[in-house]
Amino acid sequence: MKHSPAYRLAATILHGFDGYRARFKQITFDASRRFREAAWREAQQASAARINLYEEKVNDTLARLQRTFAHEALTYCETWREAREHYAQLISQRLDYELAETFFNSLFCSVFHHRHIRNDWMFVYSSREDAAHHSGIELCRRHCVNGNWPQALAWALEEAPFDNAFADLERDIRLGAGLLETQLPAAILQADDAQLELLKSVFYRNKGAYLVGRILGGGEQVPLVLPILHGEGFGEQQGGDPCLHLDTVLTETDEVSIIFSFTRAYFQVDVPVPGEFVHYLKQLMPHKPEGELYASIGFFKHGKTEFFRALNQQVAKREDQFVIAPGVRGMVMAVFVLPSFRTVFKIIKDKFDPAKDVTHAVVREKYRLVKRHDRVGRMADTQEFSNFIARQDHFSPECLAHLLEVAPSTVSLKDDKVIIKHCYTERMMTPLNIYLEQCSADECVMVLKDYGNAIKQMAAANIFPGDMLLKNFGVTRHGRVIFYDYDEVCYLTECRFRHLPKAYGNDFQGGGGESFYVGPNDIFPEEFGPFMFANPGLRAIFIQQHPELFDPDYWLELQQAIVDGRVIDVYPYRNKQRFAGTIGQLVY
Repeated sequence: MKHSPAYRLAATILHGFDGYRARFKQITFDASRRFREAAWREAQQASAARINLYEEKVNDTLARLQRTFAHEALTYCETWREAREHYAQLISQRLDYELAETFFNSLFCSVFHHRHIRNDWMFVYSSREDAAHHSGIELCRRHCVNGNWPQALAWALEEAPFDNAFADLERDIRLGAGLLETQLPAAILQADDAQLELLKSVFYRNKGAYLVGRILGGGEQVPLVLPILHGEGFGEQQGGDPCLHLDTVLTETDEVSIIFSFTRAYFQVDVPVPGEFVHYLKQLMPHKPEGELYASIGFFKHGKTEFFRALNQQVAKREDQFVIAPGVRGMVMAVFVLPSFRTVFKIIKDKFDPAKDVTHAVVREKYRLVKRHDRVGRMADTQEFSNFIARQDHFSPECLAHLLEVAPSTVSLKDDKVIIKHCYTERMMTPLNIYLEQCSADECVMVLKDYGNAIKQMAAANIFPGDMLLKNFGVTRHGRVIFYDYDEVCYLTECRFRHLPKAYGNDFQGGGGESFYVGPNDIFPEEFGPFMFANPGLRAIFIQQHPELFDPDYWLELQQAIVDGRVIDVYPYRNKQRFAGTIGQLVY
């Protein structure tokens, strides 16, 4: 049995998965050291390396399979049927079995080019679909409050596994406990059984470390997140490592959901039992899909698996059909949605509008760039699918006709099946241009302010959106403005920001008679206003809120800060919630 081709196939894939998990854990484990040493650039590099790791290990394992097995054996579906059974047995006692199944799926799809997607040959459905969460591993630490909230917060901070000292722990405890006592429901504050519960693992991302858990009492619960930061001006402990401070206390479900948003980089966090860990997070954020929670802690490929399973379940309900997405149709992408699933599907068109000077390959590379980069809460995460298949009657006739017209090389109809060779998926949002047509005057002012903040925060992360039209941004249910059209995105440091010369007439001749040359990377911020806003009223509001965006010197200074190696702070909660000063820092 162990010498059969099917068993050796299963064992080879599992060996590749073990290599992936070992390296993944090594990168993740080192996050605490990077945080201790304030190695922020290294943290950015580690985040990208961990994302790239999955594809690297799949490719390495595929190459090994191709060296080991004859092509006929490797592409014989019955071999994979047996291999699936062996693999399910091999991983049956593993705590990360669902991640191992997804790795198997990735190899199957690589061999068969995303065809033959059947549960007989791969894990379309989990081998442990009904498995209960009962590993016996304790994920949390707990503390009984007994009416003493300062002491409870002191326990939370003092017992946390940080190597750095707190600069002023008494101050942090006083401020944090005071916030808890004003924010918590009376039922919890007055409960005799009130308890703090925190996951033992620390969540690291960018310049922050987060203690995550909940507060229970009186039959109620609220989530609890304690962001811990280094701080300039907070001093250093003996030995030279920076001191820490508690930046705020978050107890609202929506606040916690934003921290775990699909618009942010993945956390570096030790996850002893992935399924149980996600189950715990789901209790804190019940409205967030499990796929997004898996992705938020670094398992973005299994997040894709969970998304695909949930999508299949929703499509099977036949509550609605795929329809053309509302809003202005794209010049590069054809976009459609399944309204009940709150998901956008994007297909690269065969021919782009003349204004777009890009290629299919360039567009795909732009999406890969965003996947690897820190999205700072302002760029939507995407999942990439090949050979997506659905029944013809799952599409509205208008939608299907449009897709077949604009992307015939990607979308085809075979019998009653629609076959889409390649597409991206994103969380559905309200396009900003549509939102502005429907919102109140107060909401208009707020969302325009956030639109400018989104541009600034992407720029702080070395991302220039390129096409800043309103239709390329969306508004989430939390009222946050998110960028989601990546075909012109680039690094800010690649741009050449210039002042407009004082031109005479229309010949762009400078006062000295010299020609005014415009290069491919030249950008003139003084021209942003009419380009972004056809409506003069909206333009005036935006310019009043964000005048610096129209000043080339603002962009040049930001570029220089990035070139100098500064990693600018962008935090996932509001400025007014922070305990620390915010001079020179960009916040939510």
